Amino acid sequence: MAALGCALIYSPTTLSLGEWFNTSNRICNRAVAYGVVLSCKNIVGSACPFLFRGLLDCYGFRITLRIWAAIAVGTSILAIFLIPTHPSSIPSGTHRTRKIPWQFLQHQTFYIYSIAIILQSAGYGIPQTYLSEYARDVTLLSHTFSTLLLTLINIPGIAASSFFGYLSDNKHFPLSATTVTSISAVSSALSTFLFWGLTTQGDVVLLVLFSITFGFFASGYSAAWGGVMNEMEREAAQRNEAIDTGMLYGLLNGARGIGYVSGGLVSVPLLKAGSTSSVGSFGFGTTYGPLIIFTGLSLVFGGSGLLWKWKKLLHLV
Repeated sequence: MAALGCALIYSPTTLSLGEWFNTSNRICNRAVAYGVVLSCKNIVGSACPFLFRGLLDCYGFRITLRIWAAIAVGTSILAIFLIPTHPSSIPSGTHRTRKIPWQFLQHQTFYIYSIAIILQSAGYGIPQTYLSEYARDVTLLSHTFSTLLLTLINIPGIAASSFFGYLSDNKHFPLSATTVTSISAVSSALSTFLFWGLTTQGDVVLLVLFSITFGFFASGYSAAWGGVMNEMEREAAQRNEAIDTGMLYGLLNGARGIGYVSGGLVSVPLLKAGSTSSVGSFGFGTTYGPLIIFTGLSLVFGGSGLLWKWKKLLHLV
């Protein structure tokens, strides 16, 4: 129900944003606009860990859930009145049924990016779920410091979303959507393998480095979707086809949801497998080792669009 409610609020917000940045003079800044909006979730994510920790310590989880529900209701109602209506969406005298062009489903590009998003999302949520436990169980850090790590993951994402949106839109050094998503995916995977995987008991520095670098590169992945839509719009124009960017963005979000659910389902048996095979002091050798490896690999495959593009270039050669 929480996921459904978030989708019901999030979808029309992003659709409205797509309408405002869907004209010829604004389309070049669409990825940046999406990046700025997505950075707002990191602002909330940076403050919430300490807010929740304080509420849990003072009131317990039942009252904390009720307080958070009240905050969600109040802020959501206020947000409804803040969303502007695009002039083209105002009903006129004659109402026409909106037809959605589905030709983009025949393009390989859509499926390549969808699969990449599923794979990246499967690993993206795992550190935010298990990093606090890892910090307490393996590196023996306090509750306060383990909570701080979650904040450190979210703070870099405030700048990262806008930055990766800019990389998708900039005119000086134009980068393809494939390149931008690959930078995010490969860099966050390296952060997982080199920093999280090599931490030892009491190793605070590597965990902090992991939180900052992972938070920056992984959070910027979805900001590159504006570039994905730009690329698919160019493909549609070359084939003289129409494309509904709102529907496209919604389907990309749906792929991300599949990835989140898949990562959550896989993480439980991976953690159980690790509990019987601790073989060293590094993160790879602890009970969280299989989780760390899965996270890194899924993030790497989140940049699989780059392999697909190289394959196309080699085929042309």
